Amino acid sequence: MAETVELDYASFEDKIAGSSIPILVDFWAEWCAPCKSIASVLEELASEYSEKVILAKVNVDEYPRIAAGIGVRSLPTVVMFSGGEEKVRIIGAHSKLEIKRKIDSVLIQ
Repeated sequence: MAETVELDYASFEDKIAGSSIPILVDFWAEWCAPCKSIASVLEELASEYSEKVILAKVNVDEYPRIAAGIGVRSLPTVVMFSGGEEKVRIIGAHSKLEIKRKIDSVLIQ
């Protein structure tokens, strides 16, 4: 299984800017039922793309300034960064196939 990276105020910018491969960041909260429903899908995708994509998580209750700083207004929100820039934003709970399509759209660029 691929490692999931927990991001915080100290690590967010460095990890996003410094990663040589795309990062899929899951913005979530403990109380968010749809966040829990897609968590296992994201873990599966992280394993499938283990050499191509890093899965990271930001708990918006613990680190609200990170979410606010990039305009996260709804949960779950999943943002894919590549080369330090936002490439894809997925708002709401989507199927594994839909999320996979979004990831693939970034990887084939």
